[in-house]
Amino acid sequence: MKIVPTEIDGVHVVELEPFADARGLFARTFCADEFAAAGLEPAVAQCSIAYNHEAGTVRGMHWRGDPVRETKLVRVTRGALLDVVVDTREGSPTYLRHVAVELTADNRRALFIGPGLAHGYQTLVDATEAFYQMNIPFSPGHDRGLRHDDPALGIPWPLPVSQISVKDREWPLLA
Repeated sequence: MKIVPTEIDGVHVVELEPFADARGLFARTFCADEFAAAGLEPAVAQCSIAYNHEAGTVRGMHWRGDPVRETKLVRVTRGALLDVVVDTREGSPTYLRHVAVELTADNRRALFIGPGLAHGYQTLVDATEAFYQMNIPFSPGHDRGLRHDDPALGIPWPLPVSQISVKDREWPLLA
């Protein structure tokens, strides 16, 4: 497994290093020791899945506000999506910038998202399923969000939005 930092501190792509033979392949997808050595929060307290019927579905942009310090590791188990992370940490040199990484069942990448970073994605194909590992259990009342289409963020979503929750559509604009 390779843990590759992105241009936003706290966002890392996790690339698998599969061992392949006639049976297929085997690869580690998570190792607490390697995550800790890379300076990432290795705890896993909750795992969840999100199944999405239609290509173009947008979920996000979400994060947990203080005092909650949620980290996520997101992987696609079926289909494909464009995963986007926005730096929402005031004072950060990359404040309000974003990174986008394509996660697919075929490329087997995962994205680690540190605390204070807004996360969302758009499905690229029908029947896409994402698997999340979080360092803390869900904490109601600490939800924060940004509009996926906020002009101040300038996120170039690849498809027209086919589905989005009312909550995600109604986050206030930054301006």
